[in-house]
Amino acid sequence: MSRRIVFLTGTRADFGKLKSLIKIVQRSGRYEVHVFATGMHLNPKFGMTVNEIYKSRISNIYEFNNHDNIGLMDRMLAKTIDGFSHFVAEIEPDLIVVHGDRSEALAGAIVGSLNNILVAHVEGGEISGAIDEMIRHSVTKMAHIHLVVNERAKKRLLQLGEQESSIFLLGSPDMDLMNPKKLSGINEVKSYYNIDFEHYALAMYHPVTTELKMIQENIRHFINAILVSGKNYVLIYPNNDMGSMEIINEYKRLDGMSQIKIFPSIRFEFFLSLLRHSEFIIGNSSSGIMEAPYYGVPTVDIGSRQKNRAKLQSIYHCANEKETILDGIDWALSYKGEEIEKHYFGEGKSDVTFLQLLDSGCIWKISHQKQFQELAL
Repeated sequence: MSRRIVFLTGTRADFGKLKSLIKIVQRSGRYEVHVFATGMHLNPKFGMTVNEIYKSRISNIYEFNNHDNIGLMDRMLAKTIDGFSHFVAEIEPDLIVVHGDRSEALAGAIVGSLNNILVAHVEGGEISGAIDEMIRHSVTKMAHIHLVVNERAKKRLLQLGEQESSIFLLGSPDMDLMNPKKLSGINEVKSYYNIDFEHYALAMYHPVTTELKMIQENIRHFINAILVSGKNYVLIYPNNDMGSMEIINEYKRLDGMSQIKIFPSIRFEFFLSLLRHSEFIIGNSSSGIMEAPYYGVPTVDIGSRQKNRAKLQSIYHCANEKETILDGIDWALSYKGEEIEKHYFGEGKSDVTFLQLLDSGCIWKISHQKQFQELAL
């Protein structure tokens, strides 16, 4: 009987990271693959992105609604644990795969570890400046298998006491999809979303849950800056963390403005094509840190959300103030581009590496009983 693997996804972003892994394992025919879709995927306000999972021709999708009208992260965590626990009890998987730093990933890791099921965590060991980092490291401590982006992330996991034998270099799986040869043409993407700009920038601003008291002031600075800049923008809704509705309500100021197109969500591969052809990306999304540099697109990174992430020449960090944001836009428009390390986040073969790990049997031998690895002092 083939082993059962469950991939848990709660957002358009983590599905973009897991998609290539899911598809290659499913195509292999050697494993029984299930997808537990929850979180933003089931929320109409954010585009019902579960439809994108179905469009990817992925089988065995289970939908679970974990949100309410309040959107408190602790309640969503509790609901996800409850729903995923019942799902896991029904299908009895051999491996649970989670990604990143969302509460859904933490729920998956908790359910797996407490039910003696192996948990694999993709992109552990990253650092940032928000509560996401705390969640990410918590997932690490509940996971048995660590699929990291690079050596730097691996070293951080060793600092957290993880066994080196449980850490594997995978790269960032979204690199599997980023090769321009794999992307839809920009004209096709623009036609699909009715974007008539010749030149444009991408804009994405997410709430920082530790700075909720300042969210309305910060988003007003952001909106005022992009309006004053006079540029065309493709603006995408934030994630569904606390503070997201304050951001979306402020976006109502932009309704009917011809120079700004607003979307709840954009299909990941189409997003990549838009990013590749944009003048710059602005906001506080990790896309400006991880994907944009690959294409040589400059990033105006605002505020603390991506603090301590990669420091590359194509990234301009600025405060949540209109004038400093405008300075960043001026910098981005004059950016000439410099050579960057293309493989900083992997080589675009994460899916192949992942399947090889499954087939080799090494991860199946990892103990369910974790041991803390002391560093030599």
